[in-house]
Amino acid sequence: MLNRRRFIAGFGGLSAAALGGMNSARSATGPMLTNAGLRGGIDAGEFGVRPDATDDQSGVFQRMIDEASFRNLPIALPPGHYPLSNIRLPERVRLSGVTGATRIRYTGRGFLMRAENTERIELDGLSIDGENRWLSDDSEALIELRQPGRIAITDCEIAGARKTALQLDGAEGLVRDNRISGAGAVGLFARQSRGLSIHANTVERCGDGGILVHRWQNSEDGTQILANRISQIGAVSGGTGQNGNGINVFRAENVTIADNFIADCAFSAIRGNGASGLIARGNQCLRSGETALYAEFATTGSVITGNLIDRAANGISVVNFDSGGRLSTVSANIVRNLVDSGPYAPESGGFGLGISVEADTAVTGNVVESAARFGMIVGWGPYLRAVTVSNNVIRQAPVGLAVSIAEGARDALITGNLFDAVPEGAILGYRWLERATDDLALMDENGVRARHAHLTVARNRVS
Repeated sequence: MLNRRRFIAGFGGLSAAALGGMNSARSATGPMLTNAGLRGGIDAGEFGVRPDATDDQSGVFQRMIDEASFRNLPIALPPGHYPLSNIRLPERVRLSGVTGATRIRYTGRGFLMRAENTERIELDGLSIDGENRWLSDDSEALIELRQPGRIAITDCEIAGARKTALQLDGAEGLVRDNRISGAGAVGLFARQSRGLSIHANTVERCGDGGILVHRWQNSEDGTQILANRISQIGAVSGGTGQNGNGINVFRAENVTIADNFIADCAFSAIRGNGASGLIARGNQCLRSGETALYAEFATTGSVITGNLIDRAANGISVVNFDSGGRLSTVSANIVRNLVDSGPYAPESGGFGLGISVEADTAVTGNVVESAARFGMIVGWGPYLRAVTVSNNVIRQAPVGLAVSIAEGARDALITGNLFDAVPEGAILGYRWLERATDDLALMDENGVRARHAHLTVARNRVS
């Protein structure tokens, strides 16, 4: 058998000979290829792009990426600082750096990077710093990609944007493993997307929003927002919910929001407005200033399941039947520690509410604990139709469940729920904000139907 040590020694000798040959080639022909050259890419140094340059590198950088696009080659930037402005990304861009060491600094002249009607944009391993510098009036973001074709933005850091950090219009592809922080407006704003995946990013300390997915009109979008960490989202531009959300979906249909960690948002952790077909699954929503998980206005067909909501003003709301909001399932969520104060003067039901629903909805298998006012609200005035509330646990709330008995309210089935520590009543009928019945959970089922023909209240237990 071949001796192992002799084999390794022979291999080492061969490597030394090979290296000697390479050294001879270098002495005869000049410097060796850079790492970029070995990988078949563009050598930044050949274009005068220098790391740690004190002067603006925009002109030579633009020539480099234009040439790389023309030749359809990648660019690998060495570690160092690169001061840039007004870079127009050409048709094909494959630009990478050394994670945490290759830093692009915005010099404050107009915008940093912009692409329009391109074929492919790939950015990887870059640290991009806006340094909170001025952006021109026609710039919506530090990095704007308008109809960029297929994108792959991975393992980048984007910090200090005066406005939005990264804006994508009409993009398809992947935004993954990036860290976005300190944006004056929004961390990541995606509009008119076409099969976009937003996965495993960290978005923090943004002025008005974390991740936004919008469309101009209601239509299928299909964006997937998965396993991101979003925190410290403000609402510096004000309003009553259009700003201050960790994830906001507007008019974009069939969007999936799953397994995200979302904390310390001025308004909602997750907010869907006209976002039909919304799936919100397995998210952790902590310390939301208003409603933690909101499906509002003309949002239909929502699936809200397996989420943990802790310390919000309101927990889960699927409402606005008057505007077409209906048709959902709310199941297997834990909602707890709801407070009775919010970011504006309370309207309608106010704050301190666990789960609120209005129409064509099944609410089952949820646990609501420690709500400042109501564990659940079912219907609002005449806006109640075809709601079932079954097999839930509601405890430590002044009122366990408030159901509308206002004129025009329609069928609701409330059955098999457990109420514990609800001192003012387990199930109470309300006309708008006015309590109008004794505890329906303690009444005979036939008696409830006789007085309120649209209600079936049966087999609930009050501890």
